[in-house]
Amino acid sequence: MTTGAGGRTAAGLRGAAWLLPAAIVLIALNFRGPIVATAPVIGDVRVDLGLTATVAGLLTTIPVLCFALATPFASWVIAKADPERAVSLSLVIVLVGTVVRSMPSSAALLVGTAVIGIGITIGNVVIPVVIRRDTSPERVGLVTGVYTSALNVGSMITSLGTAPIAASWGWPVAIAVWAVFAVVAGLAWTYAVGARAAWRRPTASEPVVETGPIDQVLGTGAVRTVDGGAGSAQVRPDRRLITWGLTLAFGGQAFSYYALTAWIPTLLHDEIGFSKASSGASSSVFQILAVVGALGVPVLAAKWRPRAIIALVAFLWLAMPLGLLFAPQLWLLWSVLGGAAQGGGITVIFIVIVRIVSSDADARRMSAFVQGGGYLLGSAGPLVAGSLHGITGDWTAPLLVVLVAVLTLGIVGTFAARRVA
Repeated sequence: MTTGAGGRTAAGLRGAAWLLPAAIVLIALNFRGPIVATAPVIGDVRVDLGLTATVAGLLTTIPVLCFALATPFASWVIAKADPERAVSLSLVIVLVGTVVRSMPSSAALLVGTAVIGIGITIGNVVIPVVIRRDTSPERVGLVTGVYTSALNVGSMITSLGTAPIAASWGWPVAIAVWAVFAVVAGLAWTYAVGARAAWRRPTASEPVVETGPIDQVLGTGAVRTVDGGAGSAQVRPDRRLITWGLTLAFGGQAFSYYALTAWIPTLLHDEIGFSKASSGASSSVFQILAVVGALGVPVLAAKWRPRAIIALVAFLWLAMPLGLLFAPQLWLLWSVLGGAAQGGGITVIFIVIVRIVSSDADARRMSAFVQGGGYLLGSAGPLVAGSLHGITGDWTAPLLVVLVAVLTLGIVGTFAARRVA
């Protein structure tokens, strides 16, 4: 067996290196699932706690609003601590928020939801930094795709599992049980970070080499700029035109996704006559098909320029609002196309961010700016769609607004990424 420097075997190094991306997948299960956990049981929650429809809508809006408003705080936390501690902190906060939210009180429900939103915000910002730092350039797209796929898998698992659990043990247990994901992810992350520190710790005779663990597996030896060194001039994100374009594109993506995530079950119930249980299960198709887009985009990114991918994603995305508007009975087809598109949309924007930044600090600032502004726009999706439905009594106006948001993603995103290779 081939033995590496310091007595570490090559086979052992390969096995240990994949702990980090595996841990990232487990972490991602916690970054969307908690947002949709209350949707399948919102009727029971409203009856037990006497919530109005407006307050119930806040359960989806609050976390997304936190993604925007808490992003500066998240960026500050990541700058003060290292990324490893920031990830751990995000999981602890999500865990605490999940437990608080499960208490049978309207105040605890809202406070817990806000705490979850803050925890996820830190994770949203720091994970792209970790991926950029510890992944070789040719594999960034793949790891990003796996990460965004896991986000949607978490949503699907939570959407499908919450109602059956509530039927047996009640809604507080049904939304509290998902805290186990945070515990498992935290243990996996702690172990992966410890293993990473061990394989990167040089012996007395070894030079210090700044390569990520995945780089070591692939043998690329890609050197990372950790924080831009002295004399490395970096332009503030808000002074770059591409940043504003990506922010608007991300906002169009987030607005469409959260508006449809919040209201697809109700729309299918109203337009097709599905039962509430069937509507909830049917909407999971929209979530799980995101895996196709999230993994497909990195494959296309190896040959296509990002602007072409954004245009394709927007074209497929259009099928969702247009299809539900003119032929809702074909909801399964539109959910397949729209689901794949929404998974690809967030992936390609993350890929563009990683390709244009020059250091970890630049990645943190750019990720925070784009996600902060984009999620601020996205947080309006559920409220705008719900309000328009309440005013008009049908789903035409809400779907037309989603259509405009998708066009924003396609047009502005394509223009912003026109010079990105």
